[in-house]
Amino acid sequence: MKITVERADLLKSLSHVHRVVERRNTIPILANVLLRAKAAELSLKATDLDLEVIETVAAEVNPGGATTVPAHMFYEIVRKLPEGAQIVLESSGDRAAMSIRAGRSKFSLQTLPESDFPDLAAGELTHKFTLGAADLKRLIDKTQFAISTEETRYYLNGIYLHAVTAGNRLMLRAVATDGHRLAQFELAAPAGADGMPSVIVPRKTVGEVQRLIDDSKGEITIELSQSKIRLTLDGVVLTSKLIDGTFPDYTRVIPLGNDKLLEVDKKDFEQAVDRVSTVASERGRAVKFALSAGRLVLSVTNPDSGSATEELEVGYDADPLDIGFNSRYLLDIAAQLEGDTAILKLADPGSPTLLSDKEAKGALYVLMPMRV
Repeated sequence: MKITVERADLLKSLSHVHRVVERRNTIPILANVLLRAKAAELSLKATDLDLEVIETVAAEVNPGGATTVPAHMFYEIVRKLPEGAQIVLESSGDRAAMSIRAGRSKFSLQTLPESDFPDLAAGELTHKFTLGAADLKRLIDKTQFAISTEETRYYLNGIYLHAVTAGNRLMLRAVATDGHRLAQFELAAPAGADGMPSVIVPRKTVGEVQRLIDDSKGEITIELSQSKIRLTLDGVVLTSKLIDGTFPDYTRVIPLGNDKLLEVDKKDFEQAVDRVSTVASERGRAVKFALSAGRLVLSVTNPDSGSATEELEVGYDADPLDIGFNSRYLLDIAAQLEGDTAILKLADPGSPTLLSDKEAKGALYVLMPMRV
């Protein structure tokens, strides 16, 4: 096998593919990336048995072949080679090594046979639709911060993607929650999403998709079944297992009767919460809201370090209310609001609060209060 490839192309693909490979592996082949060369292209493939990424780059191939090399070491070598370099990859069947040459640099990496490399066979993928990269990015960006990291509640360790009928329209909705806050975002469902299975996309997969679509402007093909999801974009194919669990009925925690309406300038609110939370304890992070007609007083008291207060002019004409929230959770949600005005619908100090954007539709956030 002999391959000649541009450093920039190879580095871009390796930067996507090598992230899937776990640093610590009990199965040696899983530490490697599979290189397969044929007909003027080189494909790179990596997997952790739950997630698989394949990316293809243009290359001069003569002759073709396949082998596997340590993913992270290969990435570091390519990263450190000079810009604009032509890289020559060469291996022969009788030696368990692959040489990497660029200019005056030469490396040799140990290989493992292609036949040992696992294949995350997708099986039958029952539904298929396309979505703009910008739309998928919004679905992820608006919800992924609320994914739970608590491994015991594994069914919350991802984004719940499903189709729902809202009014007379079919919507594609993404939901994430960790039990303290809930994030929901929806957009008009694309053709082909009708009847799709409701799936939980794992946190690691969400992170990889997010990175892949960051610099993509095109369409993404999404195929899924009850157990797998596959996304194809810009020469990259990402296949992942889904979380095998039941997402809780999240609609039960979305409050409907919150009648105390607070309107506040989003930027002023975000900055004030950020300032007063400077003195909050790392563990508690509690900020207290004292609401009265046209006024919101934010306060933080930390017995170990001090206290802080800040007053804001707001739109509020309901009964006075004192309620506490986790300041970090407030800032996470505020960062997702796109308009100039944040809307908070409150009930009482012990009930969940609804947060949304005055201008932007489709996004909804629920935050549980804290005792202060």
